[in-house]
Amino acid sequence: MAIAAETQPQQHKGSSEGAVVDNKRWTVNDFDIGKPLGRGKFGHVYLAREKRSNHIVALKVLFKSQLKQSQVEHQLRREVEIQSHLRHPNILRLYGYFYDQKRVYLILEYAAKGELYKELQKCKYFSERRAATYVASLARALIYCHGKHVIHRDIKPENLLVGAQGELKIADFGWSVHTFDRRRTMCGTLDYLPPEMVESVEHDANVDIWSLGILCYEFLCGVPPFEAKEHSDTYRRIVQVDLKFPSRPVVSSAARDLISQMLVKDSSQRLALKKLLEHPWIVQNTDPSGVYKG
Repeated sequence: MAIAAETQPQQHKGSSEGAVVDNKRWTVNDFDIGKPLGRGKFGHVYLAREKRSNHIVALKVLFKSQLKQSQVEHQLRREVEIQSHLRHPNILRLYGYFYDQKRVYLILEYAAKGELYKELQKCKYFSERRAATYVASLARALIYCHGKHVIHRDIKPENLLVGAQGELKIADFGWSVHTFDRRRTMCGTLDYLPPEMVESVEHDANVDIWSLGILCYEFLCGVPPFEAKEHSDTYRRIVQVDLKFPSRPVVSSAARDLISQMLVKDSSQRLALKKLLEHPWIVQNTDPSGVYKG
């Protein structure tokens, strides 16, 4: 496996973006490893500093034995291949990777404000201004991905991080795929699955519009729309698009209109992402900077 570091002009010591990226072969000795930032299924994420450039990164350390045991090596290769080629302010950069006998290390952009999921849990739900700003920034990131024939397939709060300025970043591309065709794989997270995946019919990039609609609902209401005690009931509610809004917190009619145009069973009839950016609720509530400042 070749090192997926990119060739870029060498930047001077201490410059930020791209300083960590050149075509050298990394080893763990190139980094000062700091505090743990989080733990995942296959390893841990640490704050780290690349010694030569002083660039702060997040170093994701994955254990080969666990990757092999779960048979996800192919998935990881695909994730690295896709994410390392994406350049967008609302997508977490993957600068490169390296490995030793026991571990694989991913060199990632550091998102200083951490996980959006924790922020949502703390707040219980977001204001319409905050939700609209986040949804608009994600729509722009997904338009960029779809333009490169990348379908994300797992948009949810747990896969979103917040950068130092408060900008949202899509951080996990574990279920993403680069494709020119429709797909059949059922993947993602139950509450966010679109009807076409539940019914095992072919899907395309419009699955991401559905997930963004679910996310918008969860931002405003604090729970996903089709949640139920039994999985079978969740499946049924998804397929029937059994969409109801709670009396509390109050969701404006404009927000309800947007969500109901995204959560449409026929994927070809879902509101296109470019049209989403023109929707009155988005236009009226989104922070002009594209960043929620709180």
